[in-house]
Amino acid sequence: MGKIVGGFLVPHDPMMFLAPEAPPEEVRGRMWAAFEQCADRLAKLDATAVVIVGGDHYFNFGTDCLPQYLIGTGDVDGPLDVMPGLKRRAIPDSQDLASFMARHGHDNGFDWSVARAFTVDHAVAIPDRLIVDPVRTRGKTIGTIPVYVASGVDPYISMSRCAALGGAIRAAVEAADDHERVVLIGSGGLSHWIGLPQMGQVNEAFDREILSYACSGDLGAMTRLSDEYILSHGGNGGMEIRHWAVAMGAMPGAHGYLIDYAPVPEWVTGLGFVQLIQ
Repeated sequence: MGKIVGGFLVPHDPMMFLAPEAPPEEVRGRMWAAFEQCADRLAKLDATAVVIVGGDHYFNFGTDCLPQYLIGTGDVDGPLDVMPGLKRRAIPDSQDLASFMARHGHDNGFDWSVARAFTVDHAVAIPDRLIVDPVRTRGKTIGTIPVYVASGVDPYISMSRCAALGGAIRAAVEAADDHERVVLIGSGGLSHWIGLPQMGQVNEAFDREILSYACSGDLGAMTRLSDEYILSHGGNGGMEIRHWAVAMGAMPGAHGYLIDYAPVPEWVTGLGFVQLIQ
């Protein structure tokens, strides 16, 4: 049987690339270093694949077609939203495992939408580039499996379904080949308001609430948060904590180690980094 060997909860803030000098030097240095720490910790897990859970930002999906959850089972590239220092290119994939996960879900009550070729946006591309690629450059072969959940626009996937989806991912991995060692990366958050008058605000209290649930492994408290509460306290960007719930759902009983956190209004969000450890 395959095994989930670890997890990370990280941001995917494009402002780090678009306005890299905006925050104070000490803060921006810490945030870049947090990604480096995640890469170093990933290198120690001997992973064969990473599942990066993200959302769309109206690049691939919108009101005309909005899957609740989707898995990329074929060629992967990105980001679609090219930015300085983050150019579009092929992303090493794990097609056999991804296809198996989709089939296993279909056989067990999780009807994945499937993309047989998928150009991801920065939600997947940033953690892949900053966490996974540095491990690949050390000679390790790791394929990326992109998973999308509907967190960007109504109708949102429910928090409870995100947790259950994480459980379905775990079940599929454990039913896969023995050699598979999989790491989950929940990519997104924390509090931020995109395209709204509050843009640039960060709610540190909300961020620390979510970090406390992640570090204590309290997925129940996370999933009991209503959409109204999240939108009010964490903004429309705060809905991305769904990605964290998927990763936590795949690692029941895991506790989190806080790598770093900072409210960074210059980058319009609170940036939190947690390693999930079982």
